[in-house]
Amino acid sequence: ISFSNGGMLSPTGRCKTFDEDADGYVRGEGVGVICVKNLKKALEDNDKIYAVIRGTEINHGGYSSSLTAPNPNSQSELISRAYINANIPPETVSYIETHGTGTKLGDPVEISGLKKAFNKLHNHFHKNKDFKYSCGLGSVKTNAGHLEAAAGIAGLTKIILSMKHNIIPGNLHFNKLNSFIELSNSPFFIVNKNISWNDLCEKNNQKIKRAGLCSYGYGGAGAHAIIEEFIPRTDI
Repeated sequence: ISFSNGGMLSPTGRCKTFDEDADGYVRGEGVGVICVKNLKKALEDNDKIYAVIRGTEINHGGYSSSLTAPNPNSQSELISRAYINANIPPETVSYIETHGTGTKLGDPVEISGLKKAFNKLHNHFHKNKDFKYSCGLGSVKTNAGHLEAAAGIAGLTKIILSMKHNIIPGNLHFNKLNSFIELSNSPFFIVNKNISWNDLCEKNNQKIKRAGLCSYGYGGAGAHAIIEEFIPRTDI
């Protein structure tokens, strides 16, 4: 009742992430468990390896105007630090699993944070040298709702399954881009239909599927992880 009165929940019962008609999120339920292991040890033990975590970062947005008001500068700093510390250039990332709650305010703020971060990363790695590539944006919340405390693990599960099956699922309930979101002059596009991840990598001249995962708590906590497909190597 409190969430509904606060305008956080969709009265239509649909999570319309990035859409002009976004009107809140839908609550979902779920739990996820992963086994995390040192890559060298996993190879020695002949484990089934579903993906590799290349980097993680966490932070907090600090003081804001309200409990549900995200801080784009904090989100940008979080994402930038993740890729710089992992030494991963932004043009090697072909997909971002966003937090993407489907709220009129939160979605544009998240996109703003991503754009600021990638601009900073281009300058850091390439001194603003122009790169033409495409990076898809999606949110599992359009499929399963917002699992709240389990939102991050839901996004991670989607990334791993997408890599396994070579399909990035299209966002549901997406018809027209939120008028407060501007994607021109950025590498980002909304994945509005199922696409082949291999085809996207080939278009970008990328040799490996690599994704970013965003997860934000409405109290200000933020997390970003860099996930890539596992390709057997001999130099580990």
